[in-house]
Amino acid sequence: MSDESQEPRRWPRDGDASPLVGVLCGSTSDLPVMEQATAILERFGIPHEISVISAHRNPDLVDEYARTARERGMACIICGAGMANHLAGAVAARTVLPVIGVPLAGSKLGGVDALYSTVQMPKGVPVATVAIDGAVNAAILAAQIIAVGDPDLRAKLHEFKDSLAEGFRP
Repeated sequence: MSDESQEPRRWPRDGDASPLVGVLCGSTSDLPVMEQATAILERFGIPHEISVISAHRNPDLVDEYARTARERGMACIICGAGMANHLAGAVAARTVLPVIGVPLAGSKLGGVDALYSTVQMPKGVPVATVAIDGAVNAAILAAQIIAVGDPDLRAKLHEFKDSLAEGFRP
């Protein structure tokens, strides 16, 4: 089954708060890594949604998603994709929200190709870039962005950072 025919997997569920963070990936094969980001967002109680949208196979859908994210209440968008990894750049070109790119290992180049295409953005179209397969750090960065205006979340992040001395626990 192709990625285009699958319904996007979405969170929050009906009745939950509007998502503050959008998590996008270019293929269903990217979900195992990108779901690490959603686990961190859930840990901090940050409403989010996760969708599979390919920048190459569904460019109009990516455009609509990026252009409407702010009016739907989002604070930032995390994009993970491998190979050419055009997703984060395509989203960043169409929104004023912070975009965090997660280059994914999945090609014969081990993710280096995705890293280069994510980090080498043109002036005026920034994408914050984390490590290859760094979905956990992308979610923590998204939480830190939101915490600038949320003292309760900021307190949770302080507790989390203090707990790192004992080692990271998902």
